[in-house]
Amino acid sequence: MKTIQKTAIALAATGLFATAAFAADTPTNPEDAGSPISANVTVVNDYRYRGISQSNFKPAIQGGFDYAHESGLYIGNWNSSISWIADGYNTASAQAVTGKQVSSQIEMDFYAGFKKELIGAGYASDFGVLQYYYPTSASVAGFTNPNTTEIYAAQNATFGPVTGFLKFSYALSNTFGWYGSTGSNYLDLTANYDTGFYGITLNAHAGYQKIAGQYYEAGMPSRSYADWKLGLTKDFGGGLSASAAYVATNQKQGSGAYAGTYANYVPGGRNMGAATGLVSLTKTF
Repeated sequence: MKTIQKTAIALAATGLFATAAFAADTPTNPEDAGSPISANVTVVNDYRYRGISQSNFKPAIQGGFDYAHESGLYIGNWNSSISWIADGYNTASAQAVTGKQVSSQIEMDFYAGFKKELIGAGYASDFGVLQYYYPTSASVAGFTNPNTTEIYAAQNATFGPVTGFLKFSYALSNTFGWYGSTGSNYLDLTANYDTGFYGITLNAHAGYQKIAGQYYEAGMPSRSYADWKLGLTKDFGGGLSASAAYVATNQKQGSGAYAGTYANYVPGGRNMGAATGLVSLTKTF
């Protein structure tokens, strides 16, 4: 199996955990995918990003496209339905402060970068910038804009049937609505093993989200946390695949990197980083 290509199995293997997984998994050469342009659509029972639910444990629909030039340059866009902004900003406590209804039902990611086998065959290096954009229905004074800009560097590697990457992302802005969090970073180690058995690939991931500039309220745990995933992906051919995974974090109730993870911000007070099972269906074109 080559360095991860733009196939349904590659997207499903990584897409459960990262909105911009597609940028990290762009083929080294566009001809690897048969075309410099590809598109994808996914349905998943719960949109988890870095282990945290973005859709309040409800299903999400996702999709995007990539353009990869033979020089190694690429650009892309990826989108998903979400609920965490509306859930967090429209509770009774938030309304008492803002007096406004805020709606943002979509996350839009725009990214560009350069990916090339600079070290050798099977070892693609990847550098890029990613903009997370959350169009909202109202601007709310007293709340930090959730839009976030990150730069990233990743090193991919291939060892026979095993592919994987180590990726480091660094925030150039406040991170997903946390005030004073510029400089937050995320370390991602992901590996996939092609079993050679009925198109099944085993997936494993571990990550650590560091939230910079933290301030602590009495009794509040650190907002930094670790997340992990174990799963498998089945490639049905024709660009269609399905994935199942177990995901979890060490995040405690009332902590975390997103406003929606606070118990008093989320309907029902659920821990947005609680362990769960994910299932998804992906189609690439």
